[in-house]
Amino acid sequence: MTQTTPPGSLGLPFIGETIAFFTDRYFAIKRHERYGPVFKTHILGETTVLLQGADGNRFILGIENDYFEATWPSSVKKLLGASSLSLQMGPQHASRRKILAQAFQPRALSSYAEAMNLISDRYLDRWVKQETMTWYPELRDYTLDIACKLLVGQDEGSKSNLGHYYEAWVAGLFSVPVNLPWTAFGKALKSRGKLLAEIEKLILDRQKLPTPAQNQDALDLMLSARDDDGEGLPMDELKDQVLTLLFAGHETLTSSLASLCLLLAQHPEVLQRARQEQMELVDQPLTPETLKQMPYLDQILKEVLRVIPPVAGGFRIALQDCEYGGFKIKKGWQLLYQITATHQDPSVYPDPQQFDPDRFDKSRAEDKQKPFAFAPFGGGVRECIGKEFARLEIKIFAARLLREYQWELLPDQNLDMVVIPTPKPQDGLKVKFSKKPARSI
Repeated sequence: MTQTTPPGSLGLPFIGETIAFFTDRYFAIKRHERYGPVFKTHILGETTVLLQGADGNRFILGIENDYFEATWPSSVKKLLGASSLSLQMGPQHASRRKILAQAFQPRALSSYAEAMNLISDRYLDRWVKQETMTWYPELRDYTLDIACKLLVGQDEGSKSNLGHYYEAWVAGLFSVPVNLPWTAFGKALKSRGKLLAEIEKLILDRQKLPTPAQNQDALDLMLSARDDDGEGLPMDELKDQVLTLLFAGHETLTSSLASLCLLLAQHPEVLQRARQEQMELVDQPLTPETLKQMPYLDQILKEVLRVIPPVAGGFRIALQDCEYGGFKIKKGWQLLYQITATHQDPSVYPDPQQFDPDRFDKSRAEDKQKPFAFAPFGGGVRECIGKEFARLEIKIFAARLLREYQWELLPDQNLDMVVIPTPKPQDGLKVKFSKKPARSI
């Protein structure tokens, strides 16, 4: 094995290059241009190696559990909780994933469409009345209401204590883990305790019900699950799993919806074509079956997730010394597989900065050129468990907008992306929103 470690800079003492990593969306792309396909840095207190493109993703995600194990920054570990699915390993992870995956199977998804449409009705009506608004916080409430309703059975979760405490909790996820009252992490840790107390009330209330619900949500499935000894999941794990699901089913979706609205507003020719597709289906209800008849909308959503993926990558830790691209990766080093940088690879996606849904047309299928070249939901054994839930929610939302509403970006706002914890426009996406004239395109 080579003894040469990857090139790169470890930055400043203690903080390394963490600030640049958090604030620069193209952090990795710039360093790959300087150092090549493999480089090292120091972020979030760890020496971290970044591998370029689809081949790097395949190396990390394709051999997990042999050379690498999933990990997260210290702040995330403490705020998600030790019993979170995201932090579980080996057989325990496989067992819990199998349980939770039942909430995202086709039969379950079919039952979710009606609730998604009803919640959409409430928000769309409200936005028309508002006329002008900062859309991102509204979208955040919308996705939280859907996640709370369909995953844990709570109505209007954004108005509950869950919604109140959630914002401070998520703001500290990717932060320096210093537990002081005025730090983002300290505030988040305090909010985590309050969130868990609210989640415990939900669990206890559900346990008091005499019979299980006919359409089981994720909470029902976790409460009915039994391990090999016939024991149910302990309360501490139930709370951590619920918190993880609410984060996964809400935060990334908010980012994706905001990116969709922004990019469509900026590309009127794509918007016009998308509306035309919807006009051909306008008399059909939005069911999972109808949603399969929208190929151009599928291409748009893929291109949104390529251009502005809601997650930039994922962390792994090396379980043993290994080699990649002629460089030694040491045991205990952190690795980061890349989504944003991979999606900007010009060897796979020509003119990658251009928003072009046709690159996903069957005749081009640029994403099929290499495994892991398109990875908005990760990959391997830890691919996002709720990806079909996300696709369903985004498609229903997009189809409703295209069929019935119009929006335009308000002037004098900063549309640059803040990237942590998930991408969002700096000023929150300010728009003018209205009902579309009947039968107009």
